[in-house]
Amino acid sequence: MTETLNKPEGVDADYYSVGAPIADTKAPAGPIENKWTLRKFDASLVNPANRRKLSVIIVGTGLAGAAAGATLGEAGYHVKSFCFQDSPRRAHSIAAQGGINAAKNYKEDGDSIYRLFYDTVKGGDYRARETNVYRLAEVSANIIDQCVAQGVPFAREYGGLLDNRSFGGVQVSRTFYARGQTGQQLLIGAYQALERQIAAGTVEMYARHEMLELIVADGQARGIIARNLVTGEIETHLADAVVLASGGYGNVFFLSTNAMGSNVTANWRAHRKGAYFGNPCYTQIHPTCIPVSGDHQSKLTLMSESLRNDGRIWVPKRKEDCEKDPRQIPEEDRDYYLERIYPAFGNLVPRDIASRQAKNMCDEGRGVGPMVGDFRRGVYLDFADAIARLGKPAVEAKYGNLFDMYARITGENPYETPMRIYPAVHYTMGGLWVDYDLQSSIPGLFVTGEANFSDHGANRLGASALMQGLADGYFVLPNTIRDYLAKGPYPTLDENDPSVAEARTSVEDRTRRLLAINGERSVDSFHKELGHIMWEYCGMERTETGLMKAIDLIRSLRAEFWRNVRVLGAADTLNQSLEKAGRVADFLELGELMCIDALHRRESCGGHFRAESQTEDGEALRHDDEFLYVAAWEYAGGSGEGEMGAPVLHKEDLAYEFIQLKQRSYK
Repeated sequence: MTETLNKPEGVDADYYSVGAPIADTKAPAGPIENKWTLRKFDASLVNPANRRKLSVIIVGTGLAGAAAGATLGEAGYHVKSFCFQDSPRRAHSIAAQGGINAAKNYKEDGDSIYRLFYDTVKGGDYRARETNVYRLAEVSANIIDQCVAQGVPFAREYGGLLDNRSFGGVQVSRTFYARGQTGQQLLIGAYQALERQIAAGTVEMYARHEMLELIVADGQARGIIARNLVTGEIETHLADAVVLASGGYGNVFFLSTNAMGSNVTANWRAHRKGAYFGNPCYTQIHPTCIPVSGDHQSKLTLMSESLRNDGRIWVPKRKEDCEKDPRQIPEEDRDYYLERIYPAFGNLVPRDIASRQAKNMCDEGRGVGPMVGDFRRGVYLDFADAIARLGKPAVEAKYGNLFDMYARITGENPYETPMRIYPAVHYTMGGLWVDYDLQSSIPGLFVTGEANFSDHGANRLGASALMQGLADGYFVLPNTIRDYLAKGPYPTLDENDPSVAEARTSVEDRTRRLLAINGERSVDSFHKELGHIMWEYCGMERTETGLMKAIDLIRSLRAEFWRNVRVLGAADTLNQSLEKAGRVADFLELGELMCIDALHRRESCGGHFRAESQTEDGEALRHDDEFLYVAAWEYAGGSGEGEMGAPVLHKEDLAYEFIQLKQRSYK
């Protein structure tokens, strides 16, 4: 796939090579508002009788995967659906709280498809592909109608109309919500649609199965190797196309808001087989999380961004007040710093900006809560004004389950004293590179939802993850995958085909190697150390020196992992130690690529903040003349035991025809 390789210039010259540029060739020419209609019309159709002869594997049953499985099953394709949980209902989409965006303009406050498109591109710091983002905005309204028809209990106003609230990075109310349980309610809707197709026989469900390898035959994705997590059996599953809907990779940081099982293995196995990985350094730090309480923690808890609608964020103006009870600090001694710095958006600035400013306040010594190292890592999220203005019952009706969750975790009553929050790793904008059809660089491999890179650029606006997952699953993928499937049925493969045998053997060999090491360190100890390296050097702020140090540390840690990890148990049984070991091995490779990507991108944009590239007042400073492109990385081989070749960078130039490039400002 690569042409002549060129070494980059500068300190990162030894870390990667530059390959041939790439481009998305699937989006039609012409006005942006016509592109999706034209693409749907141009895509080949598959008649109903032929659909029964075609099969699709879908890995993941979150919003993107469940929606795709239900829709393709209902269309008549034979679908195999896989998840490592015991039920599709346990997919991590269930944890999303605040809402889902849609350009319906119910509030008559100036919203439109174009404004949602503009806000999303601007929120992503002009590092997203225009065509994909406009399509997302265009189909957003359909999602709400679909979910209402399924019975999703969105919040409603007194008269019965659907209610909306605001989210960060916008000045309109376009977020539909179901109290603080939006992800759960949407997932139940998609799950019920999926279960209907399972009962109808069009979808086969494989719960407690984990994809460990992608089968590529004659250059096309044709199936997966999966491990039955209950019996340990290695299984081969073949199909005409494969869809990855396996979520993001935030758990590379160990502590994140992701479910503990969330991992990168499905994506990383595909990457090792030739799928390009787009913008891996773009990770989102969410500003509204419960602060770390100690070394014992295995994950962090998100408090919905919707709380920033009515809650006010502040720290004491004086360092000496940081130990005081916040209720004893008078109004004139409080610094509502987001309202002060960004008067136009206030507490509703985008997540990357709110997160960095919280870090800045704590770095100045004005953080609150217990000491964590040399600083207090927390700021206040205060609802006193909202309770005085709206009354406690109204606040309880909107946010009650979130307040209850906070009280159970912290032992503090947020109705009486301000919440304490601090940024934490939440979402990943990077993912496998896809074209307009959501097809990766491997023909027949499609990628949806958070698993792909396509819609959010360098920073995701709140309430857009649920929008993208359902848009991809219900409306985009079913219209684009048929163009590929119309060329089928593809030649029949059996388990003796060399490509299938090679994939299965690689899984079995890797399993044997992990179990045979019999070292002295636990899998979790390696994961925690990797997470510390990533947070310290590739977290909210990155520097050239720090990233180079991180790459060296990760390489050393990875070598030790393959020499000294201790994986208990056996292969042919339920073995969670083995599950974790495989996932951490992939995180150790991904972590290096993330740092290389962050090192090569010598600019600040969205969630990627290079300390060397900032304005005089500390805001992110992009360099459009050098970095106006998607970084799509090609795997360059490795031993599978800690050694990796230098990855190959393919650049997809970003052209902005419909939105003017400018430095972001929310002031």
